[in-house]
Amino acid sequence: MVRPGSKKAGWLSGMLLCANAIVFAQPPPARLIASGQVDVAGHATPYLVRHLPVSSFPDLPAAIQDSLNRRGCLIPQTYEAHHPENVVHGSLERAGSSDWAVLCTSGATVSLLVFLGSSAEPLVLASVPETKRLQAHDPTGVLGFNWGIDPASPEQIREARSGMEHHPPKLDHDALADSIIDHRTVYHFYAKSAWTLLEMPD
Repeated sequence: MVRPGSKKAGWLSGMLLCANAIVFAQPPPARLIASGQVDVAGHATPYLVRHLPVSSFPDLPAAIQDSLNRRGCLIPQTYEAHHPENVVHGSLERAGSSDWAVLCTSGATVSLLVFLGSSAEPLVLASVPETKRLQAHDPTGVLGFNWGIDPASPEQIREARSGMEHHPPKLDHDALADSIIDHRTVYHFYAKSAWTLLEMPD
């Protein structure tokens, strides 16, 4: 046994820190980075999209992780991400429920999946080629992924409803904010056994 504070313990700690630094300094595996070129106004424009494996989200229930892995899902990250994102936990079905929403890239397509309760079979709320969710974000002109999801509280939905002529039903549970960076946010909410899309006025 190595006692805390001993010289040997300090040496081992130093070695572990070095090893961890090497691991985190390594670039992500190639399959976690999608890159190429797309046509923008007649010009070939480079893009780069970073992804995380399902294992980067250990709070996801095991059944949902298995379902995502069976689908070959990777989790796309927006170009402004500073921590793992695009996996949402909230009460989306009803007050107090435990539900998940995930952006899943499989092949060349990214889908918005929602898992209600303990179900490992998701509902698909939206699906689009990943290259349709790109935009410029830095002086180099390289495009990045611009689609993000977040939970939206009932209070946020009430504020969103206030400026609308036709009000959607009042909610007592979370909705799902679906955003294109620097553009519009829409909200998906579940009520009366159906999903409704709430689009905000310009």
